[in-house]
Amino acid sequence: MVAGKAVPRGAFPHVKVAGGFVFVSGTSSRRPDNTFAGVEVDEFGTTSLDIRVQTRTVIENIRDLLRSVGADLSDLVQVTSYLVSMNDFGGYNEVWAEFFDATGPTRTTVAVHQLPHPHLLLEIQAVALLPQGGQS
Repeated sequence: MVAGKAVPRGAFPHVKVAGGFVFVSGTSSRRPDNTFAGVEVDEFGTTSLDIRVQTRTVIENIRDLLRSVGADLSDLVQVTSYLVSMNDFGGYNEVWAEFFDATGPTRTTVAVHQLPHPHLLLEIQAVALLPQGGQS
């Protein structure tokens, strides 16, 4: 468990360091209080989901998880992204470009039927190279 982050919804760690690599479990926009960034519900119960806000929050969550073991986004080598709808690919890709360019991590993006909560549009798992001096 990483302080200040949502508790995993199962028996697994946020991050695992092994063989000089940092493996980041699937990460969403869920906050420690179990609400989700990028979700608005009006007084009538109509739900609005924002892929841009969710993408930004997921990447920031991954950054914080990496920093907890002495790594950062610049240490990422591979990312797999799971989108509930490829209609969100444009917004997701737009925010991705705020953090990474063509020299960033390799990336695979796939569409999935659903994620663990209906308000989630995106989940990302990642692998980073642990820099010298990071937690082993």
